[in-house]
Amino acid sequence: MASESMCWGIELGSSAIKALKLGVTSDGSVEVLDFAIIPHKKVLSTPDIDVDDAMRVAIGQLASQYDLENAPIAVSVPGNQAFARFAKLPPVEPKKVPDIVKFEAVQQIPFPLEEVEWDYQTFMSPDSPEIEVGIFAITKERIERELSLFRDVGLSPDAVNVAPVSAYNAMAYDLQFTEKTPGTVIMDVGTNSTDLIIADAGRVWMRTFPIGGHHFTEALVEKFKLSYAKAERLKREAERSKHSRHVFQAMKGVFADLAQETQRSIGYHSSLHPDSELKRIIGVGSTFKLPGLRRFLKQQLQLDVYRMDEFKRLSLDGPRAGEFGAVTLEMSVAYGLALQGLGMPTIDANLMPVGVMRESMYQKKTKWFGIAAGLSLAASAAMFISWAMDNSAVANNREPQIIKTVVGQANSLKNEASSAGVTGQVETDADAQALLALPNGRELVSYVVADLGQISAWSNQQVPQWQASRGGGPDNAFDVLSYTMSYSDNSSGGDDFSSGRNRSGAQQVEELYPDKPRIMVEFDLETNQPNPQPFILSTVLPWLQANADRDDVPYVILNTESLDYQSLGGGGDNQRRSRSNARDTRTNIVFDDSAELSRAEMEMQRRREMLGGDSLLLIERGGASSFTQNAVSGSIDELAPLPQPEEEDLGREPSRYKVRWTLAIVPSEERQSADETVEDGGAE
Repeated sequence: MASESMCWGIELGSSAIKALKLGVTSDGSVEVLDFAIIPHKKVLSTPDIDVDDAMRVAIGQLASQYDLENAPIAVSVPGNQAFARFAKLPPVEPKKVPDIVKFEAVQQIPFPLEEVEWDYQTFMSPDSPEIEVGIFAITKERIERELSLFRDVGLSPDAVNVAPVSAYNAMAYDLQFTEKTPGTVIMDVGTNSTDLIIADAGRVWMRTFPIGGHHFTEALVEKFKLSYAKAERLKREAERSKHSRHVFQAMKGVFADLAQETQRSIGYHSSLHPDSELKRIIGVGSTFKLPGLRRFLKQQLQLDVYRMDEFKRLSLDGPRAGEFGAVTLEMSVAYGLALQGLGMPTIDANLMPVGVMRESMYQKKTKWFGIAAGLSLAASAAMFISWAMDNSAVANNREPQIIKTVVGQANSLKNEASSAGVTGQVETDADAQALLALPNGRELVSYVVADLGQISAWSNQQVPQWQASRGGGPDNAFDVLSYTMSYSDNSSGGDDFSSGRNRSGAQQVEELYPDKPRIMVEFDLETNQPNPQPFILSTVLPWLQANADRDDVPYVILNTESLDYQSLGGGGDNQRRSRSNARDTRTNIVFDDSAELSRAEMEMQRRREMLGGDSLLLIERGGASSFTQNAVSGSIDELAPLPQPEEEDLGREPSRYKVRWTLAIVPSEERQSADETVEDGGAE
């Protein structure tokens, strides 16, 4: 992400949304410009709550109360919904590192690379020739679901990072980590899970395990038979309650589990890096406010435990200074995200899809296109005025006698040539004529591109109704992969395009405006919707029919009785297209209903079975690649296995289609309907 002068960092937490806006001062330091905490009405771990709806409401509240449109936005994904893998690479030339990392990513990430967004960061120690790499990834379905929450309120984030990476970036900047900094464990205890980040000698290692504030609340629910909301309130007020001793006794088991998982993680890291020496734990996160947690961890882990109650290099002056100090413990992830937007991260990993970033950059440059167009218009006007002045000056001059003499001689020569029969009809140079016609229709491109955008937006609006009748599917209607536009001046009086007829063979293209220039529009799309063929027919075609003749565009859409499309492959719900049995035709699409898995699916299933389940936990897989040997054999799961969360369905194989339609360039005053054309033909 490019460096900016200000940025919003937004953490989508389970208890609240935390947002922090940072800016860079004239001396290069960082200052707080604004901050916000929008708590959810209920903690998102509350049973039977719709997480997406609750998150959408909180984001909408944030967008309505704060100005989020005039600065870049960086957002996080929770550690337990992403992957973080670490491995050692052999000493190689820097230019070969990306290829080796990609090979390592294929081995470490339990899904095909085309199904995830991923990035990496290398770590090197001046005292060691070894190169370590951190690989960070998230499935495309998960990141699309998060980005859709922002689109619903008209926002488009510029960067996405994993929450533990952002927490590390905040601490590394605020505490000024170097290779000489004592070994530090950053412990971010959240609502549903705990992110453990170990920074030692310029290296970073992290793991997420499923113990957090939610489990303390569940312990109180089970012990005192309370509702979840009352147990959550009791946990927050435990220190002031007259029954505090009984409350902490009920949570004692969770305290012990948290310390045990932390000890396991530290021990596993030490087995991979025997030379590491950890000195302290720095606690962040709202759950770290629990009274007695620091003292308990210090006794169990035999390490100094500190709580990040204030930032060293970040503060806020003014009436809200006290309010900001009270929430410092919860702002570490948002702090790290905002630093990334300012171009100051220690780990610069960005999981934002490339297509989304490209679209965002184009939108930001649109205003400059308008300014350039205005300057061009002004320059053209200046040139015209200059020509007009010169023409007027020439017209006011009296015609010299020499000009009259030359004109008379020319007319005499012309008459002689005509009498000799050397003048007459000249055959047109077809190549020259084609070159002169190239610029025709270029001003129409912007209208057609706008139509493609409207088709995509309208199709997205139809998705909920389509899914309601088919039991679900992705939120996005389809992705436009590419498009082409072909211009024809139709000088021969007929259609120059081979695909001008519709499927029924009707002569609609030839009968309507046969002498008008044409544009053939053709675009490739890809969709994951169930029953993709009917979906395309029920979205693109109705839009074309409803918008065939509009006064605000310089053309009409022809062939709207049916859709001219072509399947390019892919699959549907339970339908896998057979490449050997499919017929490439515009009128029929044949699918093979066999339930055999594709080679990619079999490989993915094999990887998941090897991993012992579909886990989304941040678990170190040994830290070694095929080029090196592990310090110890086995993984942390094999030494002390963790419960595996249920994996969500990654979706179906996308289906691709090529869709075509034809435009006739007709001024609005010359237009006629298809019915009028038929009546005129009958009268003749």
